[in-house]
Amino acid sequence: MSVFAILDPAVRLAHDVVAALAQVVPTALAIVLFTVCVRLALHPLARAAARGEKARARLAPRIAELNRKHKGRPEKLQASLAELYREEKASPFAGCLPMLVQIPFFSVMYRLFTTPNDLLGHTLFGAPLGLHVGSAHGAGEWVVFAVLYAGLAALGYVNFRRARRAQAKQAAQAPQSAQGQGAQAQPALAFLPYLSFGTVLFAALVPLAAAVYLLTTSTWTAAERAWLYRDGAPEPAVPALA
Repeated sequence: MSVFAILDPAVRLAHDVVAALAQVVPTALAIVLFTVCVRLALHPLARAAARGEKARARLAPRIAELNRKHKGRPEKLQASLAELYREEKASPFAGCLPMLVQIPFFSVMYRLFTTPNDLLGHTLFGAPLGLHVGSAHGAGEWVVFAVLYAGLAALGYVNFRRARRAQAKQAAQAPQSAQGQGAQAQPALAFLPYLSFGTVLFAALVPLAAAVYLLTTSTWTAAERAWLYRDGAPEPAVPALA
C-alpha cells in the first residue's frame, strides 16, 4: 500500500469539492478557486509567520549579545533565548508554520492529480488536465504548457530576487562575528535562492492539472509575501517555493 493512501479520505473530499465547483465553472477554474480558498484559510498562519520574522529581526541585536555573553555555555544560552522569546511573545519557529501546514495540502493535491479520476478528463483550452508535457502533441497543447511554465518561471524569478535581497540584507545586518561564520557557509547559502525555480522543474513531472495548482499557489505565495512585508521588514532568506 502506498504511503499516500493515508491521505485518501482527504483526497476524496478535495475531489468532491472540486467536482462540485466544476458543475458551475470550468474544471481548471475550479482547481484555482479551491486552491485560493485553502490558501485563504491558511493566511492567518502566514500572518503569524510574518510577525515572527519581524520579531526575530527586532531581537537580533539582543540575540547576538546573548550569544556573546554565553559563548561556550549552550544550556545557559538556550535558557536565556527561551526567556527572551517568552518576554517578547515571539517564537523562533513561527516562520515554519505555513510551510509545514502546506505539506499535507500539497500531498493531497499531488495525489488527486496523479491518480486517475474523472477530473483529469476535462480540458484547459483543449489540453486534457491529465496530460503530461511529454505526451503533448499539437500546437494548442504545447502553448498551454508553455504559458503555464512561463508563469511559473516568472514567479520563480520574482522569488529569486526577493530571496537574494533578503540574504544581502541579513548579511549586512549581521554582527561581524556572525559574518565570519556566514562566509564559511556562503556556497550553500548562495544556492538557496535558486530553489525558487524548483517549481518549474517539478511542474514538468506532473499532469497539467497539478501545474495549474502550482501556478495558483505560487502566485498566492508571492503576492502574500509582498503584502505582508510591504513595510520593508526583513523577509525570510529561504525562497518561497509554493
